Amino acid sequence: MGIATAERPRTGATVRPGLPPGPDWSVARTTWHWWRRPLQTLDHCHALYGDMFTIRLPYEGTWVFVSDPEVVKQVFTGDPDLLRAGAANIVLLPVLGEHSVLLLDEPEHMSQRKLMLPSFHGKRMQAYREVMARAAAEQIDRWPTDAPIRMRPQMQAVTLEVILRAVFGVEEGARLTQLRDQLRGTLNLLADPRWALPTVLLGPQRLRRSRWFRRRIEPVDRLVFEEIATRRRAADLAERDDILSLLLQATHEDGRPMSDRELRDELMTLLVAGHETTATALSWALELLARHPAELERLEADVDGGDAGVYLDAVIKETLRLRPVIALVLRKLAEPTEIGGRLLPAGVSVAPSIYLVHRRPDVYPEPERFRPERFLEQPAGTYTWIPFGGGVRRCLGGAFAEFEMQVVLRELVARRRLRPTGNEPEHSVRRTITNVPSRGAEVIAASRTI
Repeated sequence: MGIATAERPRTGATVRPGLPPGPDWSVARTTWHWWRRPLQTLDHCHALYGDMFTIRLPYEGTWVFVSDPEVVKQVFTGDPDLLRAGAANIVLLPVLGEHSVLLLDEPEHMSQRKLMLPSFHGKRMQAYREVMARAAAEQIDRWPTDAPIRMRPQMQAVTLEVILRAVFGVEEGARLTQLRDQLRGTLNLLADPRWALPTVLLGPQRLRRSRWFRRRIEPVDRLVFEEIATRRRAADLAERDDILSLLLQATHEDGRPMSDRELRDELMTLLVAGHETTATALSWALELLARHPAELERLEADVDGGDAGVYLDAVIKETLRLRPVIALVLRKLAEPTEIGGRLLPAGVSVAPSIYLVHRRPDVYPEPERFRPERFLEQPAGTYTWIPFGGGVRRCLGGAFAEFEMQVVLRELVARRRLRPTGNEPEHSVRRTITNVPSRGAEVIAASRTI
C-alpha cells in the first residue's frame, strides 16, 4: 500500500514518518486532564509541542491535533474516503443511530446529506423566523427583572422549543408537552458528564444494546416513531414547512422515501446537534455582552434602529471564535496518510483544533479579547474561523444555528438590558462534549424602556 495524501504534497516537501510529539502521560493522568481540563490541556500541549501534537486517549485511541490553517485546509479539503468523519463520531451511535448523517461516510453520507440540505436553504430558514422569535419572546417574558438569572437553562428552553416547532412541527397541546418532557429528559442525560462512564466501559456498540440504555432511549423512540407515523398520514403534509414534513417528502436518487428508522436517526441528530450547542453559544454571547458594555450599547442602538444585522453577525462570530462550543473536529484515517508533512498511520484520528485555531495571534491580534469589530474589518476565513468544521462535512445546521442566534439575541436585546453578576468573568468547563460557562452564564436582565 502506498502513501495516501489528503492533498497533493508540495513539490520538494519532506515527509517525516511517525507521529508528532506529545505528552507521555499515564492513562489515569491523560483521562483526568482531558475530561477535567481539556482547553488547558490543549494550551499546555501547544505551548510545548507547537501546532501539531499527539494525545493518546484510553477510550478513543490516538489523536493528532493540528492548528496551522494550512494543515486545517489540507484536512478539510482532503479525500473523505481517507479522512472519515463518520468513523470518528462513533461515540454518538447509541443515541443518534446508524443512519445519522454524522455517522455515515462516503458515499452514504453525501446521499443522506442531499436529502437534508433543502431544509436549511436561506429562503427556507426565513420561514422559521417567527417560530424562533415567538419561542424567545415567550421565555424572556417569564424572567424576573431584578434578580440574577442563569442563562444557559433559559437558552436551552428556547432552543428546545425551536426544535419542537421548526424541526418536529409540533405547535401546541398535550403532544407538545409530552415530547418536550421526554426529549428534555434525554438531553439532560446526554449533557451529564457521568454519561461518559458507561460509554468508556462498554463502548458504543455494547452500550447501544445494553438494557440500561434501552430503558432510557425507548420512551423517546416511541414518541418519535408515533410522530412520524402521524405526520405521514397528515392531509396537509405537502403544505407544511417543518423539517420533519420536508424530510417525509424527500426521496433518494432511486425514488425511495426515507424509512422510519432513517427519519428517527436524523431527527435525533438535529435534536442533539441543535439544542445543546446553540443554547451554549447563546449563553456565552449573553455572558460576554453583559461584561462588555460598549459592545452591548452598540448592539442595542442597532436593534433599536432596526439595523442590527451586520454588527449582530459580528457579535455572533466573535462569540463563536472566543468561546467555541466544541473544541475540535475529528477525521479518522482509513490509510496511512500524509498530513502536515508527516506520514500518519491508519486508524489515527486527526483533530483540527477549533479552540487553538481561533486563538492564533497571527490571525486574531489580542486573541483573548472580545472584539466583534474584527469581523467588520476582515471577513471570517474559511480555515481560520471553524466553529462548524469545514469541507464537505461542515455542519449542516451551521447556518440554522447562526440564524437562530440572530433572532434570539435581537428579541432579547430589544426587551432586556444585561448586567453582569460578580467581578470575575466565567470560564469554560466541560459538559460532556461542549464547553459551557462555569456559572451557567449568570446575568441580570432588567427591563428596557426604549
